[in-house]
Amino acid sequence: MKILLTGAAGQLGRELKRSLSCVGELAACDRSQLDLAKPEALRAAVRAIAPTVIVNAAAYTAVDKAEAEPAAADAINAAAPGILAGEARRLGALLIHYSTDYVFDGAKPTPYAETDTPAPLSAYGRSKRAGELEIAASGARHLIFRTSWVYGLHGANFMKTMLRLGRERGELRVVGDQVGAPTWTRHLADVTALIVARREVPDGLYHLAAAGETSWHGYAEAIFAEAQRAGLMDKVPVVHRITSADYPLPAARPANSRLDCSRCQSDFGLALPDWRTGLTDCLADARF
Repeated sequence: MKILLTGAAGQLGRELKRSLSCVGELAACDRSQLDLAKPEALRAAVRAIAPTVIVNAAAYTAVDKAEAEPAAADAINAAAPGILAGEARRLGALLIHYSTDYVFDGAKPTPYAETDTPAPLSAYGRSKRAGELEIAASGARHLIFRTSWVYGLHGANFMKTMLRLGRERGELRVVGDQVGAPTWTRHLADVTALIVARREVPDGLYHLAAAGETSWHGYAEAIFAEAQRAGLMDKVPVVHRITSADYPLPAARPANSRLDCSRCQSDFGLALPDWRTGLTDCLADARF
């Protein structure tokens, strides 16, 4: 099995590079080697490598910045997945792609299922939804995994931002009226590798996120508690709960980011652990 991994230097890509190296011959490409914003170079690279599996971990993830540059977000999150899907169909390869809870508006009072109608609130969410549609329309064998609140030891994410700010300040204000499930990149990568190793898998869209739920405020408090337990912080800040209206941002976020992952468990027999388990294990490995 020959696997092409895009976005290999990103927070998810670095974990996928580790997990997929045990599954097959891995061509792991970062942005300097494979820029998804350059369509012809992308096509040429895929044809030169001729993979049997393409794992697309590259994405435009600057949610607020995307409001000012939607074309850049569309190029990487929508057009590039469509190109990868077209090349996967030509090669008879499987494409694995990652999407987001931000394709929903968050108005539903219960966790979102794959059958719920997307209604993204932001340019980022619209670009990710467009990427899903490009892949689905391509006719390629594909798996799309929607996940939520992704974090890890690499790259920029909420956990790392909280740890930095927590060392600098005695008090923090964190939004408490948005709910979701923080999902560790290592868990996503390991489940991806287990599925790729099966070779024969069903096509389709699946929700894949950590079990359980919390708010950003609850997540922040858990980060500090676990960091102190792991010896990463001597003193933790006071975390004040605020509303989304108290902390306006260029891009609107869904109030409910919870994803129903029962279909993935039913079809693959796989489910991610509770978000607190992931956070504990992640910080046990951390050296900040």
